[in-house]
Amino acid sequence: MLLRNRVAGQSNSGLIDWPYPFVEGELFALTISSGLEGYHVQVDGRHVASFPYRVGFDLEDVATVQANGDIEVESMFAGTLPAVHHNIIERNLELLAELKAPPPEEPVELFIGILSAGSHFTERMAVRRSWMSAVRNSSSTMARFFVALNGRREVNEDLKKEADFFGDIIIVPFVDSYDLVVLKTVAICEYAARVVSAKYVMKCDDDTFVRLDSVMAEIKKIPDDKSFYMGNMNYYHRPLREGKWAVSYEEWPRDTYPTYADGAGYIVSSDIAGFVASEMEQGRLNLFKMEDVSVGMWVRQFNAGGGAGKARAVEYVHGARFCQAGCADDYLTAHYQSPGQMLCLWEKLRQGQPKCCNAR
Repeated sequence: MLLRNRVAGQSNSGLIDWPYPFVEGELFALTISSGLEGYHVQVDGRHVASFPYRVGFDLEDVATVQANGDIEVESMFAGTLPAVHHNIIERNLELLAELKAPPPEEPVELFIGILSAGSHFTERMAVRRSWMSAVRNSSSTMARFFVALNGRREVNEDLKKEADFFGDIIIVPFVDSYDLVVLKTVAICEYAARVVSAKYVMKCDDDTFVRLDSVMAEIKKIPDDKSFYMGNMNYYHRPLREGKWAVSYEEWPRDTYPTYADGAGYIVSSDIAGFVASEMEQGRLNLFKMEDVSVGMWVRQFNAGGGAGKARAVEYVHGARFCQAGCADDYLTAHYQSPGQMLCLWEKLRQGQPKCCNAR
């Protein structure tokens, strides 16, 4: 959406301290994309805000887009919307056979669990066509989408056909909701620890681009016998008590969260993933609606000895190149990337240029 700002924002108390990088009278490109948990807003290619979906909201119900305020809309473009009927897609799936997941090979060194939603076919296709190509060409890495059921039967039917064809989807047996996203992360740990016995376990979202070779290089810096938790770490982060992302005192009574990595992309060693799977099976795993904070809780519990009663030293590895709020050149992971940006990043990476893409 290309818009022109007409006047500076004002209120009865004076000028608004507005976080959006608008300049009066200048053109700007506003991009609104739908993610796993809500809308993401970018201005001129830079992520500036996110908003959760309304409770009970179905993205397929969107019929109109409105722009209000002192702005002039110069042009509007809708991208990554279904261009053909699902039946046409199904009849042409054989043309996509090269994107099928290869049979698993053992041992699996790195397992990547990708959180996705049932209706995110376009996002999954962008991942398959981009960085997942590197996974398919590797004999020691594996990636799978973890998807919960949708409230609509037809979405689940399409999802089952997609899963049968590509062989890269794990359907978890509950209806998708924000509060249950953490159960997908538990499922990733269970699958990695008990099905494929992976040495390292990574979690990311379906709008996260993963620079696989560079991520593996960072992992290899850690000694083989070391328990570790790697990502863009948040230290002494305070819970929000007001607003759409608010957490009540009943939900989290402490003043700060445990150290945790941003959910867009993080990695744990196999012993931590196995601990999560075991504690869940024993009914001892504490679940919190923010899945990345939950992982921080579990790692802290593991570090203190957990159910085994023996403390184990976990190395917390902070990396700012696990980009949470978009992309930065020389990234390890880039978040909030549209399908178009995914393909652009992949083309640049194939040319040896780990640089960001602003084009949608």
